Amino acid sequence: MAKGGFVLAILALVAVHSLAGDPSPIQDFCVADLNSEIFVNGLPCKNPKLATPDDFFFSGLDKPGNTDNKVGFNVTLVNAARLPGLNTFGISIARLDYAPYGLNPPHTHPRGTEVLTVIEGTLLAGFISSSPNNKLFLKTLHPGDVFIFPVGLIHFQFNAGDSPAVAIAGLSSQNPGLIVIADALFDSNPPIPDDVLEKALQVDKEIIEALKSQHKV
Repeated sequence: MAKGGFVLAILALVAVHSLAGDPSPIQDFCVADLNSEIFVNGLPCKNPKLATPDDFFFSGLDKPGNTDNKVGFNVTLVNAARLPGLNTFGISIARLDYAPYGLNPPHTHPRGTEVLTVIEGTLLAGFISSSPNNKLFLKTLHPGDVFIFPVGLIHFQFNAGDSPAVAIAGLSSQNPGLIVIADALFDSNPPIPDDVLEKALQVDKEIIEALKSQHKV
């Protein structure tokens, strides 16, 4: 990954902090205690006297993710569970890898706005506004370009080129969450009743069954 691309990505991550939606910290830091059995809204803190530099360090975003899958896409998410020093700061970061013509399928982050910075390749990126407008905001992105996906809105990225693409995303939550639309509709547990999907999508039961079957392949 180009050095200049990393600089742009870090600037984007800093910018997203101003949009952070998680509660603000009331101390210097609150390193997550990943071994604690206490259940809180977020992650419990360990004694700050036990914090080390490694609690604030992660290595690996320079390494490509494995895109050998149905959609040709991989995300390497660095949140508070993987970088304990992020706890309570309301941000996370991710590397996104796309195979040629790979797709990050339509999805939402219920708790975080996303700032996407393209490092390599060309991406077709878009999001859809809420009802009743359902307006599509679509843009072709090149290296150095930045695009915003507002919190909770359905969005996607598609590698429009015949070579791999890479992007870095900053998110305004230490745990932004992820809902992939196709997974939620066709692979929920327990399954959504076919009658509901038929009515919602206005298609026959045979099509619903075919979509479910194909989705699990």
